[in-house]
Amino acid sequence: MRNMKPKLIVIAGPTASGKTACAVEMCHRVGGEVISADSMQLYRGMDILSAKPTREEMGGVLHHMLGVADPAEKYSAARYRDEAKAAIADVLARSRTPVLCGGTGLYINAVTRPMEFSEKCDPELRRELLEMAEAPGGRRRLHDMLAQIDPEAAARLHENDVRRVTRAIEVYRLTGRTQTEQARLDAQREGDYRETVFALRWPREALYARIDRRVDDMVAAGLIDEVRALTRDARSHPTALQAIGYKEIAAALEGRMPMDEAVALVKQLSRNYAKKQMTWFQRDARARWIDAMGKTVEQIVDEMIEILEAER
Repeated sequence: MRNMKPKLIVIAGPTASGKTACAVEMCHRVGGEVISADSMQLYRGMDILSAKPTREEMGGVLHHMLGVADPAEKYSAARYRDEAKAAIADVLARSRTPVLCGGTGLYINAVTRPMEFSEKCDPELRRELLEMAEAPGGRRRLHDMLAQIDPEAAARLHENDVRRVTRAIEVYRLTGRTQTEQARLDAQREGDYRETVFALRWPREALYARIDRRVDDMVAAGLIDEVRALTRDARSHPTALQAIGYKEIAAALEGRMPMDEAVALVKQLSRNYAKKQMTWFQRDARARWIDAMGKTVEQIVDEMIEILEAER
Protein backbone atom coordinates (compact mmCIF):
# COMPACT_ATOMS: atom_id res chain seq x y z
CA MET A 1 0.00 0.00 0.00
CA ARG A 2 1.11 3.54 -0.77
CA ASN A 3 0.90 4.70 2.86
CA MET A 4 3.42 2.03 3.85
CA LYS A 5 6.03 3.30 1.39
CA PRO A 6 8.85 5.64 2.45
CA LYS A 7 8.30 9.36 2.02
CA LEU A 8 10.21 11.21 -0.69
CA ILE A 9 10.11 14.98 -1.16
CA VAL A 10 10.82 16.18 -4.69
CA ILE A 11 11.71 19.80 -5.51
CA ALA A 12 11.77 20.41 -9.25
CA GLY A 13 11.63 23.29 -11.68
CA PRO A 14 13.57 25.07 -14.40
CA THR A 15 17.18 26.16 -14.19
CA ALA A 16 17.89 29.16 -11.92
CA SER A 17 14.50 28.87 -10.20
CA GLY A 18 16.00 28.46 -6.72
CA LYS A 19 15.56 24.71 -6.26
CA THR A 20 18.79 24.14 -4.36
CA ALA A 21 18.14 26.87 -1.79
CA CYS A 22 14.65 25.49 -1.18
CA ALA A 23 15.93 21.92 -0.89
CA VAL A 24 18.57 22.96 1.64
CA GLU A 25 16.00 24.87 3.70
CA MET A 26 13.64 21.90 3.52
CA CYS A 27 16.39 19.61 4.79
CA HIS A 28 17.02 21.91 7.74
CA ARG A 29 13.31 21.75 8.58
CA VAL A 30 12.72 18.00 8.20
CA GLY A 31 16.13 16.52 8.95
CA GLY A 32 16.87 15.68 5.36
CA GLU A 33 19.61 15.15 2.81
CA VAL A 34 19.62 16.16 -0.85
CA ILE A 35 19.78 13.72 -3.75
CA SER A 36 20.65 15.67 -6.89
CA ALA A 37 18.58 15.00 -10.02
CA ASP A 38 20.71 16.94 -12.49
CA SER A 39 22.17 15.12 -15.47
CA MET A 40 25.27 17.34 -15.63
CA GLN A 41 26.05 17.89 -11.95
CA LEU A 42 26.88 14.22 -11.60
CA TYR A 43 30.12 14.77 -13.57
CA ARG A 44 33.41 15.72 -11.94
CA GLY A 45 35.35 18.72 -13.17
CA MET A 46 32.24 20.53 -14.39
CA ASP A 47 31.34 22.41 -11.22
CA ILE A 48 30.76 25.85 -12.74
CA LEU A 49 29.52 24.59 -16.10
CA SER A 50 26.75 22.59 -14.41
CA ALA A 51 26.01 25.22 -11.72
CA LYS A 52 26.86 22.66 -9.07
CA PRO A 53 26.06 24.05 -5.59
CA THR A 54 29.04 25.39 -3.69
CA ARG A 55 29.86 24.32 -0.15
CA GLU A 56 28.31 27.56 1.07
CA GLU A 57 25.13 26.95 -0.93
CA MET A 58 24.86 23.43 0.50
CA GLY A 59 24.43 25.03 3.93
CA GLY A 60 25.90 22.09 5.80
CA VAL A 61 23.39 19.66 4.27
CA LEU A 62 24.74 16.39 2.88
CA HIS A 63 24.30 16.15 -0.91
CA HIS A 64 24.34 12.93 -2.91
CA MET A 65 24.83 12.25 -6.66
CA LEU A 66 27.18 15.17 -7.25
CA GLY A 67 30.45 14.52 -9.06
CA VAL A 68 29.99 10.76 -9.14
CA ALA A 69 31.15 10.20 -12.74
CA ASP A 70 34.09 11.16 -14.91
CA PRO A 71 33.35 13.20 -18.06
CA ALA A 72 34.83 10.29 -20.05
CA GLU A 73 32.09 7.94 -18.84
CA LYS A 74 28.79 7.19 -20.49
CA TYR A 75 26.06 7.70 -17.90
CA SER A 76 22.53 6.42 -18.50
CA ALA A 77 19.21 7.17 -16.85
CA ALA A 78 19.14 3.54 -15.75
CA ARG A 79 22.46 3.93 -13.95
CA TYR A 80 21.23 7.15 -12.36
CA ARG A 81 18.07 5.41 -11.12
CA ASP A 82 20.05 2.61 -9.49
CA GLU A 83 22.61 4.87 -7.83
CA ALA A 84 20.07 7.48 -6.73
CA LYS A 85 17.83 4.81 -5.20
CA ALA A 86 20.84 3.41 -3.35
CA ALA A 87 21.53 6.90 -1.98
CA ILE A 88 17.88 7.26 -0.94
CA ALA A 89 18.01 3.89 0.82
CA ASP A 90 21.11 5.03 2.70
CA VAL A 91 19.39 8.25 3.78
CA LEU A 92 16.28 6.37 4.94
CA ALA A 93 18.38 3.79 6.79
CA ARG A 94 19.77 6.61 8.93
CA SER A 95 16.25 7.86 9.70
CA ARG A 96 16.76 10.95 7.56
CA THR A 97 14.39 12.37 4.93
CA PRO A 98 15.45 12.19 1.27
CA VAL A 99 14.86 15.34 -0.78
CA LEU A 100 15.22 14.74 -4.51
CA CYS A 101 16.15 18.05 -6.14
CA GLY A 102 16.83 18.92 -9.75
CA GLY A 103 15.61 19.93 -13.15
CA THR A 104 16.21 16.75 -15.16
CA GLY A 105 12.68 15.44 -15.48
CA LEU A 106 13.73 12.07 -16.87
CA TYR A 107 15.92 11.43 -13.83
CA ILE A 108 13.13 12.39 -11.45
CA ASN A 109 10.76 10.03 -13.23
CA ALA A 110 13.38 7.29 -13.27
CA VAL A 111 13.41 7.38 -9.46
CA THR A 112 9.73 8.01 -8.75
CA ARG A 113 8.06 6.07 -11.55
CA PRO A 114 8.79 2.46 -12.51
CA MET A 115 10.59 2.71 -15.83
CA GLU A 116 12.01 -0.13 -17.86
CA PHE A 117 15.21 1.06 -19.52
CA SER A 118 16.54 -1.03 -22.34
CA GLU A 119 20.31 -1.38 -22.02
CA LYS A 120 20.50 -3.32 -25.27
CA CYS A 121 22.35 -1.74 -28.15
CA ASP A 122 23.39 -2.69 -31.66
CA PRO A 123 26.43 -0.67 -32.80
CA GLU A 124 26.03 -1.76 -36.41
CA LEU A 125 22.36 -0.76 -36.53
CA ARG A 126 23.14 2.55 -34.84
CA ARG A 127 25.92 3.26 -37.34
CA GLU A 128 23.55 2.49 -40.20
CA LEU A 129 20.88 4.84 -38.85
CA LEU A 130 23.34 7.65 -38.16
CA GLU A 131 24.75 7.32 -41.68
CA MET A 132 21.19 7.63 -42.98
CA ALA A 133 20.73 10.82 -40.96
CA GLU A 134 23.90 12.34 -42.46
CA ALA A 135 22.75 11.87 -46.06
CA PRO A 136 20.81 14.66 -47.81
CA GLY A 137 17.24 14.54 -46.51
CA GLY A 138 18.30 11.77 -44.15
CA ARG A 139 16.96 13.29 -40.96
CA ARG A 140 13.50 13.54 -42.47
CA ARG A 141 13.64 9.91 -43.69
CA LEU A 142 14.82 8.76 -40.26
CA HIS A 143 12.00 10.65 -38.58
CA ASP A 144 9.48 9.21 -41.05
CA MET A 145 10.76 5.74 -40.18
CA LEU A 146 10.07 6.44 -36.51
CA ALA A 147 6.61 7.78 -37.38
CA GLN A 148 5.77 4.43 -38.97
CA ILE A 149 6.95 2.57 -35.86
CA ASP A 150 5.88 4.90 -33.05
CA PRO A 151 3.73 7.87 -34.16
CA GLU A 152 3.50 9.31 -30.63
CA ALA A 153 7.27 9.33 -30.17
CA ALA A 154 7.67 10.90 -33.62
CA ALA A 155 5.22 13.64 -32.67
CA ARG A 156 7.21 14.31 -29.51
CA LEU A 157 10.69 14.33 -31.08
CA HIS A 158 11.97 16.83 -33.63
CA GLU A 159 13.71 15.39 -36.67
CA ASN A 160 16.89 17.24 -35.68
CA ASP A 161 17.03 15.30 -32.40
CA VAL A 162 18.90 12.55 -34.22
CA ARG A 163 20.23 10.88 -31.08
CA ARG A 164 16.80 10.28 -29.55
CA VAL A 165 15.11 9.43 -32.84
CA THR A 166 17.83 6.89 -33.57
CA ARG A 167 17.58 5.41 -30.09
CA ALA A 168 13.80 5.06 -30.34
CA ILE A 169 14.15 3.09 -33.57
CA GLU A 170 16.98 1.01 -32.16
CA VAL A 171 14.98 0.08 -29.04
CA TYR A 172 12.05 -1.06 -31.17
CA ARG A 173 14.27 -3.13 -33.46
CA LEU A 174 15.94 -4.81 -30.49
CA THR A 175 12.97 -5.33 -28.15
CA GLY A 176 9.93 -5.43 -30.42
CA ARG A 177 8.29 -2.82 -28.22
CA THR A 178 8.07 0.92 -28.85
CA GLN A 179 9.08 3.46 -26.24
CA THR A 180 5.44 4.63 -26.12
CA GLU A 181 4.23 1.09 -25.41
CA GLN A 182 6.83 0.70 -22.69
CA ALA A 183 5.81 4.01 -21.11
CA ARG A 184 2.19 2.84 -20.92
CA LEU A 185 3.25 -0.39 -19.25
CA ASP A 186 5.42 1.55 -16.79
CA ALA A 187 2.49 3.82 -15.91
CA GLN A 188 0.50 0.80 -14.69
CA ARG A 189 3.14 -0.11 -12.12
CA GLU A 190 3.49 1.39 -8.65
CA GLY A 191 6.60 3.27 -7.61
CA ASP A 192 8.69 2.66 -4.51
CA TYR A 193 7.93 5.91 -2.67
CA ARG A 194 5.17 8.21 -1.43
CA GLU A 195 6.49 11.19 -3.32
CA THR A 196 5.26 14.75 -3.11
CA VAL A 197 6.44 16.67 -6.15
CA PHE A 198 6.89 20.43 -5.80
CA ALA A 199 7.70 22.63 -8.79
CA LEU A 200 8.84 26.25 -8.60
CA ARG A 201 7.13 28.72 -10.92
CA TRP A 202 8.32 32.17 -11.96
CA PRO A 203 6.93 34.69 -14.46
CA ARG A 204 8.86 34.09 -17.66
CA GLU A 205 10.68 37.42 -17.82
CA ALA A 206 11.68 37.21 -14.16
CA LEU A 207 13.05 33.70 -14.67
CA TYR A 208 14.95 34.77 -17.78
CA ALA A 209 16.52 37.64 -15.85
CA ARG A 210 17.61 35.19 -13.14
CA ILE A 211 19.15 32.94 -15.80
CA ASP A 212 21.09 35.83 -17.33
CA ARG A 213 22.44 36.82 -13.91
CA ARG A 214 23.43 33.24 -13.20
CA VAL A 215 25.42 33.00 -16.42
CA ASP A 216 27.20 36.27 -15.57
CA ASP A 217 27.99 34.85 -12.12
CA MET A 218 29.32 31.65 -13.69
CA VAL A 219 31.66 33.63 -15.93
CA ALA A 220 32.86 35.65 -12.93
CA ALA A 221 33.43 32.42 -11.00
CA GLY A 222 35.78 31.02 -13.65
CA LEU A 223 33.60 29.33 -16.28
CA ILE A 224 35.98 30.17 -19.12
CA ASP A 225 38.98 28.62 -17.35
CA GLU A 226 36.95 25.52 -16.48
CA VAL A 227 35.95 25.00 -20.12
CA ARG A 228 39.55 25.60 -21.20
CA ALA A 229 40.66 22.81 -18.85
CA LEU A 230 37.99 20.47 -20.19
CA THR A 231 39.00 21.09 -23.81
CA ARG A 232 42.55 20.02 -22.93
CA ASP A 233 41.29 16.63 -21.69
CA ALA A 234 41.09 14.40 -24.75
CA ARG A 235 39.27 11.74 -22.70
CA SER A 236 36.21 13.94 -22.24
CA HIS A 237 33.14 12.20 -23.59
CA PRO A 238 30.67 14.12 -25.75
CA THR A 239 27.76 13.05 -23.55
CA ALA A 240 29.14 14.94 -20.57
CA LEU A 241 30.05 17.93 -22.69
CA GLN A 242 26.52 18.46 -23.93
CA ALA A 243 26.22 20.84 -20.99
CA ILE A 244 25.02 24.24 -22.14
CA GLY A 245 28.01 26.54 -22.29
CA TYR A 246 30.74 24.10 -23.22
CA LYS A 247 30.55 24.25 -27.02
CA GLU A 248 29.90 27.98 -27.02
CA ILE A 249 32.78 28.94 -24.73
CA ALA A 250 35.07 26.43 -26.45
CA ALA A 251 34.26 28.02 -29.80
CA ALA A 252 35.24 31.43 -28.43
CA LEU A 253 38.47 30.03 -26.99
CA GLU A 254 39.28 28.65 -30.44
CA GLY A 255 38.66 32.06 -32.01
CA ARG A 256 35.53 31.02 -33.88
CA MET A 257 33.39 33.71 -32.24
CA PRO A 258 33.88 36.64 -29.85
CA MET A 259 33.60 35.69 -26.18
CA ASP A 260 30.79 38.18 -25.51
CA GLU A 261 28.74 36.56 -28.30
CA ALA A 262 29.44 33.14 -26.79
CA VAL A 263 28.22 34.29 -23.38
CA ALA A 264 25.08 35.80 -24.93
CA LEU A 265 24.45 32.49 -26.71
CA VAL A 266 24.84 30.57 -23.44
CA LYS A 267 22.16 32.80 -21.92
CA GLN A 268 19.81 32.22 -24.86
CA LEU A 269 20.30 28.44 -24.83
CA SER A 270 19.77 28.40 -21.06
CA ARG A 271 16.49 30.28 -21.48
CA ASN A 272 15.42 27.82 -24.18
CA TYR A 273 16.25 24.93 -21.88
CA ALA A 274 14.24 26.45 -19.04
CA LYS A 275 11.23 26.66 -21.36
CA LYS A 276 11.56 22.95 -22.16
CA GLN A 277 11.85 22.12 -18.46
CA MET A 278 8.66 24.04 -17.69
CA THR A 279 6.83 22.16 -20.43
CA TRP A 280 8.05 18.83 -19.02
CA PHE A 281 6.92 19.55 -15.46
CA GLN A 282 3.61 21.06 -16.59
CA ARG A 283 2.80 17.65 -18.04
CA ASP A 284 3.33 15.99 -14.64
CA ALA A 285 -0.05 15.81 -12.92
CA ARG A 286 1.66 15.23 -9.57
CA ALA A 287 3.36 18.64 -9.54
CA ARG A 288 2.34 21.03 -6.76
CA TRP A 289 3.23 24.41 -8.20
CA ILE A 290 4.64 27.01 -5.86
CA ASP A 291 4.81 30.61 -7.08
CA ALA A 292 8.25 31.89 -6.11
CA MET A 293 8.14 35.50 -7.27
CA GLY A 294 8.44 37.97 -4.40
CA LYS A 295 8.87 35.30 -1.74
CA THR A 296 11.82 34.36 0.43
CA VAL A 297 13.13 30.82 0.46
CA GLU A 298 11.65 30.45 3.94
CA GLN A 299 8.20 31.50 2.73
CA ILE A 300 8.33 29.09 -0.19
CA VAL A 301 9.29 26.21 2.07
CA ASP A 302 6.55 27.23 4.54
CA GLU A 303 4.04 26.58 1.75
CA MET A 304 5.62 23.23 0.97
CA ILE A 305 5.54 22.19 4.63
CA GLU A 306 1.84 23.07 4.84
CA ILE A 307 1.10 20.75 1.93
CA LEU A 308 3.24 17.97 3.40
CA GLU A 309 1.47 18.23 6.76
CA ALA A 310 -1.93 18.15 5.07
CA GLU A 311 -0.95 14.89 3.37
CA ARG A 312 -0.16 13.06 6.60
